[in-house]
Amino acid sequence: MEFSEGHRRVVLGIEYHGTQYHGWQKQKFDPVPTVQGVLEEALSKIAAGEVKTVCAGRTDAGVHATAQVVHFDTTSKREPKAWVHGVNTHLPNDISVRWVAETDDSFHARFSATSRRYRYLIFNHPSKQALFHDTVSWVYRPLNLDIMQQAALYLEGKHDFTSFRASACQAKSPVRDLQFVRLYRAGSLIVLDVQANAFLQHMVRNIAGVLIDIGSGKHEPEWAKAVLEARDRRDGAITASARGLYLVSVEYPDRFQLPKTPPGPFLVNEPPH
Repeated sequence: MEFSEGHRRVVLGIEYHGTQYHGWQKQKFDPVPTVQGVLEEALSKIAAGEVKTVCAGRTDAGVHATAQVVHFDTTSKREPKAWVHGVNTHLPNDISVRWVAETDDSFHARFSATSRRYRYLIFNHPSKQALFHDTVSWVYRPLNLDIMQQAALYLEGKHDFTSFRASACQAKSPVRDLQFVRLYRAGSLIVLDVQANAFLQHMVRNIAGVLIDIGSGKHEPEWAKAVLEARDRRDGAITASARGLYLVSVEYPDRFQLPKTPPGPFLVNEPPH
C-alpha cells in the first residue's frame, strides 16, 4: 500500500471498560454497541470524514483493555494532542484515547504486533464484593496459588491449544507460543498474567478455567498437561467469566517508535520476578 500525498497512518492507544459493549468488532447487521463502532464515530467527527479502524486484538463482549492499539488512515492533519482531546470529547466515559502517534504505511496494528499480554483478575473471597463486580471474576472457594503455578508451567511454550480455544474460533491454526504464565496474589486478588505471540478466541479465559479448577482442588496440576495434550475443548473446564479479563500490552518492533505504557489495570502492580 502506498499513500497519496497528504495521506497518513495514525496509531492510537486505547483504554476501555468492556461491560457495556458486545466486544470490539462492529457488527454489520446487528446494531449492538461495540467499542469499534463508538470509537469510529468519534474519530470521524474529528477527522471530518469516515474513519475505519484496525485493532491489535479483537476482544470479546465484556472484556476490558488498558492498552488496545488501533490504526487508521486519514488525509486530515491534526496534532497528537488534538486527536487525543478531540476524540475523547466525543467518547463516553468508559472509552479513552491514551496516546496518538503517526507512522508509515508498513505498520499494521494486528500483523506488526510481536506479542500480546493479558491479565485475568480473580477476587478470591467467600463473599462477593460490590464496587468492582464487573471488573473482576469472583471465586468463593479458596485457591491454592502454588499448585496453580505448577499447572501453568505445563502450558508455557509453543503448543497446539485446541483444548483452550472456543468452538467458534476462526483462527487457521491452533498453535500458539505462550511465552509466560505467571500468577501472584495481592490480598484477596489473584492475578493471572499471560503473554503470547497471539491468542485464540477464549484462550485466556479457558486457561483461567482450568487453573481455577486445579487451584480449588478439583484436579491435580498434571491435569493441565492432560487437557493440553487431549486437543479437545470438551476435556477442559468451563470458560471463565469475561469480566476479569484485560488486554494490557501489545508489543511492536522498536523501529515504529510507539509510546510504551506500563501494563494495567492501574490497581495491579507489576508481579514479583
